[in-house]
Amino acid sequence: MKLQISHTTRYLYSDVVSTCHSEAHLMPRPCPGQTVLDYALDIDPAPDFSTRGTDYFGNPVTMFSISQQHRELTIQSRCLVDLAPSSTPQLQISPPWEEVCARAFKDDFEASQFVFESPLVKVGPSFAAYAAPSFLPGRPILDAANDLSRRIYEDFKYDKRATTISTPIDEVLETRHGVCQDFAHLMIACLRSLELPARYISGYLRNDVHLTGAEASHAWVSVWCPVLGWQGFDPTNNTMPGGRHVTLAWGRDYYDVTPVKGVALGGGEHVISVSVDASPAAEM
Repeated sequence: MKLQISHTTRYLYSDVVSTCHSEAHLMPRPCPGQTVLDYALDIDPAPDFSTRGTDYFGNPVTMFSISQQHRELTIQSRCLVDLAPSSTPQLQISPPWEEVCARAFKDDFEASQFVFESPLVKVGPSFAAYAAPSFLPGRPILDAANDLSRRIYEDFKYDKRATTISTPIDEVLETRHGVCQDFAHLMIACLRSLELPARYISGYLRNDVHLTGAEASHAWVSVWCPVLGWQGFDPTNNTMPGGRHVTLAWGRDYYDVTPVKGVALGGGEHVISVSVDASPAAEM
């Protein structure tokens, strides 16, 4: 399946911006099951400086600066991605979750970095307690993670008005409302509170399927397994990604992989609008 994806972010300012410095995580990351066939990034006004590289986690990132005065900034990415179908692994053959806790620091340095707190993901007894019914003694790690994802899907209500990106994750646990970023952060908090490696995935959903979150950037979770490697879980939709999810970037939480962020000198108040379309590409 080839997907044509368009992602437009527009900033409208109440006053003039004289200078801005920004970075964008908008180019899909090459990874197993996903091939980036084409990518373009259009910025208006045109940057005085722009460079493309990779961040600490290996994600593609574009950094740019605009020195001319402006009251509107539009950033549009367009890409063509080829997704290969994938089958769900046998969750029961994964090792017991207690064994994964012990092996993360011994077997995989990268995985061990995703056990600790991060700016938007706290750990603590309340998150461990919520996870506990899924993580019974000796239960295979991926089977337990899949059950935790299912419970979040069933226990929490998707509500765009309930939270902002600054809403604390413990408040999300208490109110049982949020959006995909909240549910991903919550699941990660539960896993890390059990000392299990979990990372935040930013990306897109194919918008011709009946899944929640296809109208904007999407977020899900990846859990480390020493036998099968990193495995994805989407608690917003109670599914494991495979052929419908496009990965942009991964990190500790949303702050590491924000699609567009930066600083501006001037501008006063501003309004941000974002639109995303991820549709099957027309056959040529």
